[in-house]
Amino acid sequence: MSTGAPLRPSQGPPLEQGRVPVPAARPPAVRRMLPARWRARARLAPWWAAVAGIWVLSRLVTTTLVLILARVQGANPWTGASPGYFDFANIWDARWYNIVATSGYPAVLPITSSGHVGENAWAFLPGYPAVVRVVMFLSGAPWAPAAVIVSLAFSLGAALLFYRVMLRVQGRGTALFAVVLFCVAPLAPILQFGYAESMYLFFLTLALLLLLERRYVLLFPVIAVMAFTRPSGLAFALALGFHVVHRWLTRRSDPFPVPERILAASVTAFSALSGFAWPLIAWIATGSATAYTETELAWRSSYIGYQELVPFTAWFQGGVWWLGQPLGIVVVLVLVVGFAAALFAPAVRRLGVDLRFWLAAYGLYLFAVFFPQSSTFRLLMPMFPLLGAIAQPKRLSYRIAIVVLCILGQWGWLLICWGVDGADWTPP
Repeated sequence: MSTGAPLRPSQGPPLEQGRVPVPAARPPAVRRMLPARWRARARLAPWWAAVAGIWVLSRLVTTTLVLILARVQGANPWTGASPGYFDFANIWDARWYNIVATSGYPAVLPITSSGHVGENAWAFLPGYPAVVRVVMFLSGAPWAPAAVIVSLAFSLGAALLFYRVMLRVQGRGTALFAVVLFCVAPLAPILQFGYAESMYLFFLTLALLLLLERRYVLLFPVIAVMAFTRPSGLAFALALGFHVVHRWLTRRSDPFPVPERILAASVTAFSALSGFAWPLIAWIATGSATAYTETELAWRSSYIGYQELVPFTAWFQGGVWWLGQPLGIVVVLVLVVGFAAALFAPAVRRLGVDLRFWLAAYGLYLFAVFFPQSSTFRLLMPMFPLLGAIAQPKRLSYRIAIVVLCILGQWGWLLICWGVDGADWTPP
């Protein structure tokens, strides 16, 4: 009887969702550019060394960009002028994570002069600051360098796992280039800042890999940690629900034994419960049933005022705020239709059904609860499996152009969202 362990090739799922393809040949132009000695060493190098090399080079590029911006950064609410790297990497929400790590969460919610719940630490889950706190205790390092070290370590782990995920659906060359895009993406600087994104992407990538391998038992602890790092339990539960339904509908061609059905349904329910765990904890700690949601709504009040959370309305509210009527509504509808259509594009279909289920589920989750503003770019990071579609063309000029555009995007994001200019209203 199956227990959710990886399938043997002879009994594996359909080719689209579980194949391990034959490595793609390196483009002739690339072969001509590299000396034969380098090519031989590259073939002998273990996969993890290639991924680690990509990660190191990308971190050098990103760190250089960050240091250039830090040098011209003026005094701001978090640092003085021209801050050092560690201080500059721990502004904005990194300070909230620092507060959680050192002071915990308030038992009494702050109330603004208008009588509404104000911004407070309950919006930030405890997983990441807890890990940084452990590193601080073991190393004696202060918050800023410890937070950067933790983020860097998890970003390397996420890159290694992402390669394994891509190798399930792509050739080796395409999988490696997808890792390149992951490491140089426009929001790659946040992978080495005092934010929870690196840790979250590590556990999300691990969860996606386990889902592709149908190792349902191991998903329980991974989902638990993931759900206390970034809000994700409900979105992943929806993806798992899609997965279970698909396996049931295709059970004749891809057997779905009863033990696997029970495990898959159980981990789906567990993920859904994990999604409600933090709001429940905030309720118990503060005595307010709406402590978490009202805290989250405090951040959008500067745009549209205090309004109750009504699912699937925030994007339309944001569209009207940014672009007015009726253009804002039309643009949001175009984005929704465009995203849905993209999921059926040939390059995206090659990623397999399970990764597309995650993309659809997370997209639906964002559309249901988040308000679009400058932080939305960061909130789109969990859709990183789409990089596997962007990485598929093998033309050298295309790949160079994409990498250059990504690095330019890093600089643009740093200027717009990370650098602080007076009363800045473009948070990362």
